[in-house]
Amino acid sequence: MQLLYLIVPLAPLAGALIAGLFGRAIGRSGAHWVTILLMIVSTLGAAVVFLDVLDGNNYNGAVYTWLASGNVRFEIGFLIDRLSATMMLVVTFVSLMVHIYTIGYMADDPGYQRFFSYISLFTFSMLMLVMANNFLQLFFGWEAVGLVSYLLIGFWFTRPTAIYANLKAFLVNRIGDFGFLLGIALVLMYFGTLHYDAVFGAAKTLAGNTIEIFPGTPWSLMTVICLLLFVGAMGKSAQFPLHVWLPDSMEGPTPISALIHAATMVTAGIFMVARMSPLFELSDTALSVVMIIGAITAFFMALIATVVYDIKRVVAYSTLSQLGYMTVALGASAYSVGIFHLVTHAFFKAVLFLGAGSVIIALHHEQDMRKMGGLRKYMPITYITMLIGAFANAGFPPFAGFFSKDTIIEAVHASQVPGAGFAYLATLLGVFVGGFYSFRLVFYAFHGKERFADPHHPDVKALEAERAAERAAHQKDDAHGAHDDKSHDAHKENEGHAHKGNEAPHESPAVVTVPLILLAIPSVCAGWVIGTFLYGNFFGDAIVFSPQHPVMATLKEEFHGVVPMMLHGLTALPFWFALAGLGTAWYLYIARPDLPAVLRRKAGVLVTVLMDKYGFDRFNDWFFAGGARSVGTGLWQGGDVAVIDGFVNGSARMVGWLASVTRYLQSGFIYHYAFAMIIGILVLLTMVFL
Repeated sequence: MQLLYLIVPLAPLAGALIAGLFGRAIGRSGAHWVTILLMIVSTLGAAVVFLDVLDGNNYNGAVYTWLASGNVRFEIGFLIDRLSATMMLVVTFVSLMVHIYTIGYMADDPGYQRFFSYISLFTFSMLMLVMANNFLQLFFGWEAVGLVSYLLIGFWFTRPTAIYANLKAFLVNRIGDFGFLLGIALVLMYFGTLHYDAVFGAAKTLAGNTIEIFPGTPWSLMTVICLLLFVGAMGKSAQFPLHVWLPDSMEGPTPISALIHAATMVTAGIFMVARMSPLFELSDTALSVVMIIGAITAFFMALIATVVYDIKRVVAYSTLSQLGYMTVALGASAYSVGIFHLVTHAFFKAVLFLGAGSVIIALHHEQDMRKMGGLRKYMPITYITMLIGAFANAGFPPFAGFFSKDTIIEAVHASQVPGAGFAYLATLLGVFVGGFYSFRLVFYAFHGKERFADPHHPDVKALEAERAAERAAHQKDDAHGAHDDKSHDAHKENEGHAHKGNEAPHESPAVVTVPLILLAIPSVCAGWVIGTFLYGNFFGDAIVFSPQHPVMATLKEEFHGVVPMMLHGLTALPFWFALAGLGTAWYLYIARPDLPAVLRRKAGVLVTVLMDKYGFDRFNDWFFAGGARSVGTGLWQGGDVAVIDGFVNGSARMVGWLASVTRYLQSGFIYHYAFAMIIGILVLLTMVFL
């Protein structure tokens, strides 16, 4: 089995190297065939590993020693248990579906081979992260997914918006990673090792230790370590206030949106905290912070999804909200529930992203929902799969999202961690908002009038007015040298331009619809394994629950089976909140489609705040980006101009002036030198006799 453990991550790495280094030689079809075949190998290997782990065969061992320093060994190693095996299976399956889908979506893109190389490399990086048995390899996978996501978000590198988005993602993640690295450094300092088993085994003995970050103010060592590690999770899993990079990452191609936001990069932080449960269980403060941050993200990010029109950004803000739910579960010590929602979310969110991509293909890469409508009769497969994804995302039984989301809300309700009351209210209200934005997308895009063929529709006219204003702003920027509009337009054939003429949209090809169908199936039924997954000690020793946090025990007492849970769910508050969200969306976008525009005008400030994304982007641009520019300007004016040009270059000019004066004393004429000597003697004699 150890050879198979190596094959699972190395197969996509081999595909990435072949497609990346020999892409021209093997051609476009060669690139997708080699990467997909190797992804099939990886997926089948992950399935075999998963079944082997279910039989009780775990593994924890080193593969390669990178270096040794004293008694500390820095190694590459694998920890294969039910937690990592579950993640391996989800990551490889979703990645395989994205690989197949990419054939249809990226068919005409000139960077075809490069794209397949990147997504295979991304899969390798994520697998190395989830299979790690030590903090060194965890950090390697952590940084690798960040690097490859930078390349993927900025895949269309001639677009200024894509370059801005990938730089933003990279810098925001560096903030989180700095805290993450400090946490790992503290682990090494106090535990003397980076191996999970050794750290977890010694955690209780160091639980009472304190550390003085500021002299005279002791902090719990375990609290500081957990909070620093969670800062890393806030960056990777896009938690408030480090969430700002994720919506802009929609500038990348749609397959990447599905891969990054469904089962891979954004779930890395959730997985990491669950893996670190032996540490987090020793700090109520850390758990409280985790829960409150997750609750803020779950509710307030969902609100933004109710006002944006870009179909991919609606799903992106939905991802932010669902990640908040996972984080809330972690803060409630319901780690297995957070992982359960991670798994179910991976399927239905991949459906929503890939379904959105199918719509974008059909409308010649138009992403604004104001130019959609009435698509269900043209794209029945995409419509049905998107409808399944919406039901699962909103949390309706019997769909997968119902079981995981409702369990999270119940876990928060049972939690005694400070902040649980706020988190319960936020997650409950988030269900209504989730039901609303999920079906707003479905009704707006697939029902109602066919706005893509009606240039006189008010929504279309409003959109065209906005785009005209944007073009005018771009031209004004160009006049001041802000950016080259030609580079901005270089990839308009890829995304964002209007539907061509009166050509009717049509269903996407099989390479797009088959992955949608295969992902829609677990979006319906993945939640039915809740009994085994949550209450059958599925994760064993991989996840630790402290007796002081008996949330899972409480949930187990209240669980009586899948069917009773669904029947009880029909009478519970979350179901009625989700139903109210669906009904509101139906009324506004089916029964009275004239009302949304009226409400937007009357809401005024609220809509402005939501469209402005609470001002975080403007603040970051002003404070961080603007501050960095101000510091640079200050160093230029004060350092370069004043000090270097003024003092250093001024000194050089002074030396030059002195040289120009003294050169007259070195004329080369003997009578000049004789005259100078006579003057010198007279001066000396005068000084002597005076």
